[in-house]
Amino acid sequence: MTISAKDVAALRARTGAGMMDCKNALEETQGDVEKAIALLRKKGIAKAEKRAGRGATEGLVGSYLHFNGKVGVLVEVNCETDFVARTDDFQGLVKSLALHIASADPVAVSVEDVPKDLLEREREIYRAQAAGSGKPEKVWDKMVEGRLKKFYEERVLLEQPFVKDDQQTVGQLVKAVSGKVGENVVVRRFVRFQLGEG
Repeated sequence: MTISAKDVAALRARTGAGMMDCKNALEETQGDVEKAIALLRKKGIAKAEKRAGRGATEGLVGSYLHFNGKVGVLVEVNCETDFVARTDDFQGLVKSLALHIASADPVAVSVEDVPKDLLEREREIYRAQAAGSGKPEKVWDKMVEGRLKKFYEERVLLEQPFVKDDQQTVGQLVKAVSGKVGENVVVRRFVRFQLGEG
């Protein structure tokens, strides 16, 4: 029986096992995918846990250097397997994220990653603005929270509207690619350099 590369890739996508392990399992089970999965699990090669709980330790570090040489970005994006890291969809995501970061200048990957001192400074500013607005004190907290939400949308990577398509956030883009490649995809970290900034 001949095992096609497509069958091997499909089994790998479902199990996370290596290409040769998948090919051998399919050959041993005469192409029966469910039996091949069971065989891989028995051998301890396949990962049994659900995708969401899986560690994303593979991936790429992408870069972007603006044409004038004054802005540069490095971004680490992780996935579960090197197989997915080599796909056009994943590599395109990494390139798009590097470009987005250069353009949109986020301060953190997620809301949880915003530095505490920056968050407190923004809160103080918004509180002072609320106090000076002439509105009753009982609505100040809501005003501060509303402005913080706007701050997150403007300065937090996963909350920002994507520069190439502002109908979706960067977080939604990452989830869409994750669904397409069938693996957990995580933006781990980034650094943005701008000439003259200290």
